[in-house]
Amino acid sequence: MNPPLAAKKPVTSAVHGVAISDDYAWLRADNWQEVMRDPSVLAPDIRAYLEQENAYTASQMEDTAGLQAELFAEMRARIKEDDSSVPSPDGDFAYAMRFTEGAEQPLVVRTARDGSGPETILLDGNQMASGRAYFRLGSADHSPNHKRLAFAYDDKGSEYYTLHVRDIESGADLSDAIEATTGGGVWAADSNTLFYTVLDDNHRPCRIYRHIVGTPQSEDVLVFEEKDPGFFLGVGQTQSSRYILIDSHDHETSEVHLLDAEDPTGAHRLVAERVTAEEYSVDHNGDTLYILTNAGGAEDYKIVTAPVASPGRENWVDLVPHNPGTLILGMTVYQDYMVRLERAGGLPRIVVRALASGEEHAIAFDEEAYSLGMGDGYEFDTSILRFTYSSMTTPSRVYDYDMATRERTLRKEEEIPSGHNPADYVTRRVFAKAADGETVPVSLLYHKNTPLDGSAPCLLYGYGAYGITIPASFSISRLSLVDRGFVYAIAHIRGGKDKGFRWYADGRREKKMNTFTDFITAGEYLAQQGFTARGKIVAWGGSAGGMLMGAVANMQPDLFGGIIAEVPFVDVLNTMLDDTLPLTPPEWPEWGNPIESAEDFAVIAAYSPYDNVGAHAYPPILAIGGLTDPRVTYWEPAKWVARLRETKAGDDLLLLKTNMDAGHGGASGRFDRLKETAFSTAFAIKVVASKIIGNG
Repeated sequence: MNPPLAAKKPVTSAVHGVAISDDYAWLRADNWQEVMRDPSVLAPDIRAYLEQENAYTASQMEDTAGLQAELFAEMRARIKEDDSSVPSPDGDFAYAMRFTEGAEQPLVVRTARDGSGPETILLDGNQMASGRAYFRLGSADHSPNHKRLAFAYDDKGSEYYTLHVRDIESGADLSDAIEATTGGGVWAADSNTLFYTVLDDNHRPCRIYRHIVGTPQSEDVLVFEEKDPGFFLGVGQTQSSRYILIDSHDHETSEVHLLDAEDPTGAHRLVAERVTAEEYSVDHNGDTLYILTNAGGAEDYKIVTAPVASPGRENWVDLVPHNPGTLILGMTVYQDYMVRLERAGGLPRIVVRALASGEEHAIAFDEEAYSLGMGDGYEFDTSILRFTYSSMTTPSRVYDYDMATRERTLRKEEEIPSGHNPADYVTRRVFAKAADGETVPVSLLYHKNTPLDGSAPCLLYGYGAYGITIPASFSISRLSLVDRGFVYAIAHIRGGKDKGFRWYADGRREKKMNTFTDFITAGEYLAQQGFTARGKIVAWGGSAGGMLMGAVANMQPDLFGGIIAEVPFVDVLNTMLDDTLPLTPPEWPEWGNPIESAEDFAVIAAYSPYDNVGAHAYPPILAIGGLTDPRVTYWEPAKWVARLRETKAGDDLLLLKTNMDAGHGGASGRFDRLKETAFSTAFAIKVVASKIIGNG
């Protein structure tokens, strides 16, 4: 089957005196807002092209059908199908999610706090998903009096969630049906009032409403509206449940308003006015607010306190001062303790502080690379902290930690039904030296029998944006590559916060190129050290990590044996020039604003993958998109593949797969997602098949 060739319909424009020509702009549907809500209204010519590409991809991957089935079976066999979360206590009850064997979607359940008595199924995701091509459950939040459940779901993949309210005792859904929300609501103390965020026609969360259970959405009261299209709006709650939090933010600036949960019709109060490039988040205890912030030059963040009655910046007092090199990632305040998650030396740890005495102690682990996370739970007056731990060889463990006695209780360890022996694998952290002298951390996982003589293929994963750190955590799907002789590597490149906030600042805007060169540096280092060899590295990244894939394919194509770009943000310049798209104004602090700034335009134009496709040979590429994706619109990978097919030299495999029934996160069911992972994994194996060393 011959690859499809997209029609060329040139559209030209000029920005800052620079001419731009786009032959494939027609793939961007003029009615994209409608397509998000109803995919059937997609223009026939666009649909035809996407379906042709899907058919071509299916034909080229037909020889891996058996391998895909084998990979899927392996991955599924590592999942405990009738699994459940550790119940989380709240008052007289404990709440959990669990799966039944063979089910795609979860159940939301509760029992008595001590686990005695019958279980109540509050929500059956499988029943709700029946007959739908796509179904994703948003939040499911019980009311303070435990009599109602507010839940939301998305049935298009476009992240327009519908919010409902269920009476728990009868199991009946009430008349409430709130459209176009962001995925959930926050209860006021009266258990009758809900606050929720609404998306506008451009898919931006810009308004918060107050809803009284049993009344139509048309009667809901507007509580707060964000006028700046560059700021996103969210609603949350302090751990104490006393205050509703209205949070307005972009990628570098935030502002919080408080609303008394016991007075839901009252006025909200500003904590502190927004200051460009300063962020803060808020928690509460008694008459005091606890504020995590980078204000005052605290690059790696600090924690301050302020009176609830007068919370402005002029009253902020340092509680945990800024400690350069130790990045505070988050905090939660309980009745007697404050807990913070921080990262130092590239590794996370949890620090517990007794509020009365100020005494602190840390929870840390000994492996070279690992992942650590905190769970807030529902309760405020508790000494029990729940946290999760895993490493690339160690399956996830859930602990309850008594902050008073310092006793650690293992509540759950991820079961691998098909078997897993951590001793069969090696996890390491190495450092690749960049041209400017920086060292790039790289987390590694490989089978103990894998030769480190350059003969092994490598899967190199990267992201590098928004300050997001990719954890060195356990993954059932990675094992299928590692057991086939791959070295699995995560490059902790600039643009994330792996080495503190500076690591993030050095990988965005005018310094974005560091993200791409760091990834290349990591690949070159792994080849030089014998973990793999040039041409045997399959690079994998999604979303902003897909931008990374497009950039390194342009810059250093001969380093890679394949590229997997999931929902790739590759049409960066055109997207940042289109202020009608959902994420464009909020993304300007991350990438720059090419509409207003000629300098930002030049920076983005220099690396935007779509705009820098060259006539040279490229490694095999698999690009994956989602038709209803509001984050990275489907036309970005479609346009990129069309231009690559027209421009590149050589005949290496170039595939585009568009999920016509899903958005940014791919398929919604847990096994359907595994099939997608198996597909991409099969592509990685296919393109380096002759280079695989088995482990027997």
